[in-house]
Amino acid sequence: MTHHAELPTNLHTTLHCALAVGGLDPGGGAGVLADLRAFAASGVFGCAAVAVVTVQSTAGLRSARALPAREVVAQAEEVLRHQDVRAVKVGALGSRENVRAVARLLARHASLPAVVDTPIRPSRGRSRLTQASALAALKEELLPRATLLTVNLDEAAALLGLRERSTLRKPRNEPVRTVGEAHDAALALAAMGARAVLVKGGHRDGPSAIDVLAVDGEVTELRAKKLPIADAHGTGCTLASLIAGRLASGAAHAEGLVAAVRWAKRTHHAALARAAYVGAGMRVLIF
Repeated sequence: MTHHAELPTNLHTTLHCALAVGGLDPGGGAGVLADLRAFAASGVFGCAAVAVVTVQSTAGLRSARALPAREVVAQAEEVLRHQDVRAVKVGALGSRENVRAVARLLARHASLPAVVDTPIRPSRGRSRLTQASALAALKEELLPRATLLTVNLDEAAALLGLRERSTLRKPRNEPVRTVGEAHDAALALAAMGARAVLVKGGHRDGPSAIDVLAVDGEVTELRAKKLPIADAHGTGCTLASLIAGRLASGAAHAEGLVAAVRWAKRTHHAALARAAYVGAGMRVLIF
């Protein structure tokens, strides 16, 4: 007798999608592969458009190459045209052309919430994930399209330190060190056009990781006890994607942005507590 697997009782199940636009990390710890795992943990179906191809692993980034902007946009538009995308997460874009193209893409799909992460340099490795020439376009064209901008302390300083184009050759980056300075940085970045800004504090000294969230002029501190893990890979990608995935899910419609960020931080902290080695180098987050 031949036995057949039982069919699901509901043949009309549908899932919302979240789309990541970012870098491909062959080692899987960061970039769009980490984004897809975070989307799954958020209860949505993950899609990805690759903007940057890298040579890297958990041992670090060796090189990065931005794909042509037209290819990046074609990948994303094909998914947006045919799948039920409810949120977009933007990661490493590499070039100024890609930053501008993705900003125009988000403008064409302005009804979708967009979580914009800003990886400039990797945790390990010398190559840049975002070219220096792309930073002004990121600030002036992409940042205003963000429902939420997520930055670490160094990235906040880099964006706030940019001068006008005429003097951009010599940017002055004032460091963001204290929680008070993170408050000021979040509000200053929000004033540039992002609806909300999350300044992450995981690299700050102290027993707690204190993230600062600015929404509509109000600042909220999100605290979590620091874990004794100094070598995790893809933490920034993952947190931003958890937020985007939550926004894409049905739960976020009732919760709102602040609740989605709180949920993502709790889920991220739990995954970080389970971080595991998958070879040499850094650990990866486990859901």
